Amino acid sequence: MSESFIEYEAAERIATITLNRPQAANAQTLELLDQLDEAWRRAAEDPDVRVIVLRANGRHFSAGHDIKGVGGGGGNGQRPALTLGGIYATEAKRFLEYSLRWRNVPKPSIAAVQGVCISGGLLLCWPCDLIIAADNAKFSDPVVNMGIGGVEYHGHTWEWGARRAKEMLFTGRAMDAYEAERVGMVNRVVPLDELRPATQELAAQIAQMHPFALRQAKRAVNQTLDVQGFYAAVQSVFDIHQTGHGHALSESGLPILMLLDDMKSQIGR
Repeated sequence: MSESFIEYEAAERIATITLNRPQAANAQTLELLDQLDEAWRRAAEDPDVRVIVLRANGRHFSAGHDIKGVGGGGGNGQRPALTLGGIYATEAKRFLEYSLRWRNVPKPSIAAVQGVCISGGLLLCWPCDLIIAADNAKFSDPVVNMGIGGVEYHGHTWEWGARRAKEMLFTGRAMDAYEAERVGMVNRVVPLDELRPATQELAAQIAQMHPFALRQAKRAVNQTLDVQGFYAAVQSVFDIHQTGHGHALSESGLPILMLLDDMKSQIGR
């Protein structure tokens, strides 16, 4: 039996999905992402659920992709075939299609983020409609240092603004919770010990609203972004992202995913 990395609870019109791999800073194996996608599907299909909350156990929201676990069939440490086609297929499903699907679930969603949210962690919180951050939260995407232009789901320009996105990518520095709030990526910042109650309180407030009107309001905002080019941009930048893997393969025979262990020194688990 496979290990469970996701906790799911539905009560009082709120589905709460919890990443539960705290010993690894909730780093993402393919198995974790598949389980997470199933939890999103479950919440989306439950007629009693009006709001979805995504949160994480432990000190950190997510340290991004687990280098050993994103390459094989789950958390067994197998690595991907060293072909660009194999890498492309794996990432298109787990790192792009999943994130876009979560973004378009026709119910409001809220991410509660504490600790680090690095690279692949952004693929989990950015698709959510609202983000509540603990005062110790830090957001970063330092993969330019690994020879690639940014994580697979390119929300950077939309979430940070063009000039700030360039600064963050060019330098690899982390954005703290208050800066994230100032640029509009985060809705509000709360003390760490208030993160979960504040998130649940907001979810409960939204859950009282008319479900069809919530669906329509979310659709209206998302479609406005899509008309401005969001969806097409994310799809096209994913292909640009893959050239980073191709470059790494041509230089060393190794995909970028195998070179990202250097980033783990930032986590301070």
